[in-house]
Amino acid sequence: MKRIARRLLVPLLLLPACAALAQSRGSLEIDIVGGNAAALPIAVVPFGGNCGDTDVGGVVRADLTRSGQFRSPDPASLPERPVQGSEVAYPTWRMLKQDYLLIGRCVSGGDGYRTEYELFDVAKQERLLGFALTAPAGAMRDVAHQISDAVYEKILGVPGAFWTRIAYVSATGLGRNTRYALVVADADGYNPHTVVNSTEPLLSPSWSPDGRKLAYVSFEGGNSGIWIQDIATGSREKVTSFRGINGAPAFSPDGSRLAMTLSKGGNPDIYVLDLGTRHLTQLTNHFGIDTEPTWSHDGTSLYFASDRGGRPQIYQMPASGGSANRVTFDGSYNASPSLSFDGKKLATAQGAGNTYRIALMDRSTGAARWSLLSPGSLDESPSFAPNGAMLVYAAREGRRGVLYTVSADGRVRQRLTLGGEDVREPAWSPYRKR
Repeated sequence: MKRIARRLLVPLLLLPACAALAQSRGSLEIDIVGGNAAALPIAVVPFGGNCGDTDVGGVVRADLTRSGQFRSPDPASLPERPVQGSEVAYPTWRMLKQDYLLIGRCVSGGDGYRTEYELFDVAKQERLLGFALTAPAGAMRDVAHQISDAVYEKILGVPGAFWTRIAYVSATGLGRNTRYALVVADADGYNPHTVVNSTEPLLSPSWSPDGRKLAYVSFEGGNSGIWIQDIATGSREKVTSFRGINGAPAFSPDGSRLAMTLSKGGNPDIYVLDLGTRHLTQLTNHFGIDTEPTWSHDGTSLYFASDRGGRPQIYQMPASGGSANRVTFDGSYNASPSLSFDGKKLATAQGAGNTYRIALMDRSTGAARWSLLSPGSLDESPSFAPNGAMLVYAAREGRRGVLYTVSADGRVRQRLTLGGEDVREPAWSPYRKR
């Protein structure tokens, strides 16, 4: 069986991998396995006052470090702990060679907290940010992620993507007792909650552009079908259940259409379903396997994986139909395409022999430049953060699937593991509505 079809036809690689026995369903464990020596130094002082059960400063520090763009000293080593601007002594932070300083404090009131924070440029001795956020007690991690986003954007000029989510598929149990779940968690792995439970395999989660729905593949009833589920209400509907393959759904940027792979004509081809009219349009008609469609940021074209040239590679075609042009030429195997928001970066699962790693093609300077982002032997399913600065992907470690996030420059990787649970098929959400 051709590897390019494994996520649609389910067997060889998926089912043995899903046999890992789960031990917990807590938050994802964080283990940073790389670093960026050129990262900007920023001191994140522990927030003062009463922040409830959340270490707001600690969450912000972890967010910024995980991005690969910042590094922060251990809070225990800080000689001073200011919580408001009048307490900041700039010479102290210059001596510690910190470019930036973030301080804050929380005040409890009613059922929630008011969190005030300030960001300072140490060299210029000036305040760059000063805001307050109010939230209920159960949303203090959300507050911390929003502070991280604001700091990231103020310093780098690019929106942060810390207050976002990831969706992934998990499996627990062994053999016939294996159960599958579609899970949504914060981007740092905390607060996981199950969206769908099933005794049959689940595959290929895809976010709607408003972040309210997930399209996915389920094998309930014995055959693959594509479903769309409202995350908040739990309501769902089956949108395709043709005989054969129903797989790899992908929402268009405006949310009005769903690209997918169907084999109802005898061969796996790319189709687009209008979600309003339910009109189905076939875009490819080739003897090769065409699968894993993903939309360009403006919705005018589709990228997809195909072995029409003999080996799996990435192709591009107009979303309205027409001829397809090959995009990838480096590597004998490229599949699972993921595009950055501006279309300048393309991530793939790139293979040679029995080794599959996450590779990135950067076209921001015109000529395509390739770089490898992962060191594993079976890495797959890359998915860009909405700001294009990081990716999440799945890897195999022993008999268990784990998730990693990696900065787009490949300098910082972070392992996200869920106890003894087998996890795979990650998808990074769009920005959340404030």
